[in-house]
Amino acid sequence: MTRLALLAAGGTGGHLFPAEALASELAQRGWIIDLATDERVDRYGLNFPARERHIIAAETFRSKNPLAIAKTAFALARGVAQARRAIQRTKPSIVIGFGGYPSFPPLVAAKLTGTPSILHEANAIMGRANRSLSGLVDAVATSWEDTRHVGGAIKAKATHVGMPVRPAVRAAATTPYPEFQGQLKVLVFGGSQGARVFADVAPTAMALLPDALRARLDVTQQARAEDQARVRDAYNAAGITAEVAPFFPDLPARMAASHLVLSRSGGSTVAELGVVGRPAILIPLPGAIDADQLLNARAFEAAGAGVLAQQLDVTPRSLAQILGELLSDQTRLETMATAARSLGKPDAASRLADLVEATASA
Repeated sequence: MTRLALLAAGGTGGHLFPAEALASELAQRGWIIDLATDERVDRYGLNFPARERHIIAAETFRSKNPLAIAKTAFALARGVAQARRAIQRTKPSIVIGFGGYPSFPPLVAAKLTGTPSILHEANAIMGRANRSLSGLVDAVATSWEDTRHVGGAIKAKATHVGMPVRPAVRAAATTPYPEFQGQLKVLVFGGSQGARVFADVAPTAMALLPDALRARLDVTQQARAEDQARVRDAYNAAGITAEVAPFFPDLPARMAASHLVLSRSGGSTVAELGVVGRPAILIPLPGAIDADQLLNARAFEAAGAGVLAQQLDVTPRSLAQILGELLSDQTRLETMATAARSLGKPDAASRLADLVEATASA
């Protein structure tokens, strides 16, 4: 009998990409896939292999203001009601949540309807939302072997599977690390939604590099639409070859073609860097209560695969120094690339699919 899996993921790349990887693996095994998500999916989920998409209300607790808390609680309650109706109508064999508050309504609804469920934790630390959800699910899947805040009752139901990556990432992993003759390719991106800090500092930092190094640069940079023109103008003024766009659908292939990556350190980004095997300068998103990106970056750096740069400390000159040291040292970059690849788990989607099938059958 054909089985249905309901995958719950927020509508940004960081949540959708691992869900897409699992969906592709389950589809190959004969499962039907439905997706519970939010309205942002129209931009980042165009290739998601779902039979049906359920737009579910969700909100994040961002403020201690009583009115804001009440508004968030109401949105989540409305989302639970929507998800419960969807589950009762479609009768999935299992619900899999990919973390954060967008997973909250479907996983709560799964508990209310007696539907088996799994929570996947993307980061090196389990955040507040996932800790609150972990007691409701039948199993927890982790990306990192030593995920913080996974102990006691959570640890008893936790399985280390890694972070699922899309088929395009696994395909890009077959590309060998590029040779150093000719251009030096640098990829800059700030997650699926971009980040202003990279627009502010990256072009200026690269313009500060020595002439001989700067002349070899070939930069691909993701920039928000409102920053695109000034970033492109800055590279042109410095005589640097650069392609600038708000979003690159072929990002895995561009990552594979790069000698060095400059990026945030979300769970999906770090996992993809590991599978493809590319060294990176990581600037974690600051201000997060759980410091998830900071811990991801620390783990990547500790493995010898990257350099951590805190956003508060990053200036064009400090970034230029790091870029210059790395791009001038072929042996170091190649060693970092090997270290990055040692962290990758290209079979994570398959391992998570195994856990899905075991939990659904239990």
